[in-house]
Amino acid sequence: MSQIKDANLLKKKKRLQRLLENIGSLAVAFSGGVDSTLLLAMAQTVLAGNAIAVTSESVTHPAWERRGAETLAKRIGVRHFRFHSAEMDLPAFLSNDRNRCYVCKKSLFAEIRKIAAKEGIQHVSHGANIDDLGDFRPGFIAAREEGVLAPLVDAGLSKAEIRFLSKEMGLPNWNKPPMACLATRIPYGDPITREALFMIEQAEAFLLGSGFSICRVRRLETTARIEVDSGEVDRLLKDPFRGQLVIRFQQIGFSGISVDLEGYRQGSMNETNRMIKELKLVS
Repeated sequence: MSQIKDANLLKKKKRLQRLLENIGSLAVAFSGGVDSTLLLAMAQTVLAGNAIAVTSESVTHPAWERRGAETLAKRIGVRHFRFHSAEMDLPAFLSNDRNRCYVCKKSLFAEIRKIAAKEGIQHVSHGANIDDLGDFRPGFIAAREEGVLAPLVDAGLSKAEIRFLSKEMGLPNWNKPPMACLATRIPYGDPITREALFMIEQAEAFLLGSGFSICRVRRLETTARIEVDSGEVDRLLKDPFRGQLVIRFQQIGFSGISVDLEGYRQGSMNETNRMIKELKLVS
């Protein structure tokens, strides 16, 4: 196993350990992603029985993500609690305005607090890192209002540093591509429905199952806009895969397909939302 040679990163790791020691007991909002997995593993190491994982189960997250979170929690050896989140019952979430994530996270963190309190756990945290601070994240406002901690941010850790530490700890998902709520594939103003989320989940499952390292299927009414890694775009456009993709996406219910030639990039849906807003203003 590699050793940390960067003195600054070693300081950040020790800072995170001290933060967790001072917290005393912690419930981690656990998605199974790289960030929350490192936070959970570190919390289990430092706090042992005083750390728990809490995962929401919802149609806004693909089934394979939920199964992955359960497997990781078992591997880490932490107590894992699951609950059915209520965002699909909230009109303010389903209407899909710019406060969508705020509404969802507000409800989510309130439920995690209840579970934590029942288990005698004092604090709740999420896996935000310092790279997340530069994007539009209304969910962070909800986290602050609910008193949810962000130890990775407080320790000053970036995504690249989190991946390095995860690999050093032997965590199997250290190089896992980023994943976000399926609702983020739908432009603001378009209602969030179970049908739309299921279409997106099926389409992304097809692409991932076909060997693409990362993908997003943005749903623009009944049209799919596909993003994959820039180095994999050509494969989408070449037969026989192009023909297979068209058939599968039509089966799912998409009437049209477009490919983002720039490839996947974090925050691209915010670009789409701005473009749609500008077009509406012009028209």
